[in-house]
Amino acid sequence: MQNTNRSALYWAPRMLGIAAAIFLATFAFDVFGEGLAFGDLVVAFVIHLIPSISILAVLAVAWRWERVGGMLFIVLGFFYVAMFWDPGRWMAYLIIAGPLFVTGGLFMLNHWIMRTEGAE
Repeated sequence: MQNTNRSALYWAPRMLGIAAAIFLATFAFDVFGEGLAFGDLVVAFVIHLIPSISILAVLAVAWRWERVGGMLFIVLGFFYVAMFWDPGRWMAYLIIAGPLFVTGGLFMLNHWIMRTEGAE
């Protein structure tokens, strides 16, 4: 595989994971419009950041162990779908769980390609 393609496949899932965490973190800012007391506001903000923190934790694992991290990203995607199952929410599944599935697949693909090239 060319170095350019190898580099793109290496960085694509990492950047997609970071982008997914940032995207979900933006939804945490809605707590500031609810008029809560400062202590309640901090607690609500941290609770709303749990999905982003989970993605960053899985990303940290995937950065070191791509296959395990790839599987964990796919598990996060299935977890989201299972937690919020509603047949009419396919667009939400596509927007939120879709990048998690793609990120997991890209991590696993990169792991497989690196292992295959190392065996040659």
